[in-house]
Amino acid sequence: QVQLVESGGGLVQVGGSLRLSCVASGRAFTTYAMGWFRQAPGKEREVVAAIRRTNGSTNYKDSVKGRFTISRDNAKDTMYLSMNSLKPEDSAVYYCAAGLEFGTTVSWGYWGQGTQVTVSS
Repeated sequence: QVQLVESGGGLVQVGGSLRLSCVASGRAFTTYAMGWFRQAPGKEREVVAAIRRTNGSTNYKDSVKGRFTISRDNAKDTMYLSMNSLKPEDSAVYYCAAGLEFGTTVSWGYWGQGTQVTVSS
């Protein structure tokens, strides 16, 4: 098992930046693909970005491409999400997730408690 703790959320103005962090503990960090999800009020949780454990390849939700960057530091058991040019529609609770890779898919089995990001216009 792995435990995940997010930090770095907050209130920011439109066009601003934030960097979220997710620290993992427990089972070896490199066992897992890692991802960031978000959930806005009244909406379903959606994947924002993911990074594979093996080759570090990344995937992004179309609406954040070019603005968000996901990265991981395996030496620090930490994953990051750098968010630039933030928009009001980016406001949500952001969750860190860890999952096992099965070929081209990931089974997301572990979640952090979430951190609130609010973008004011």
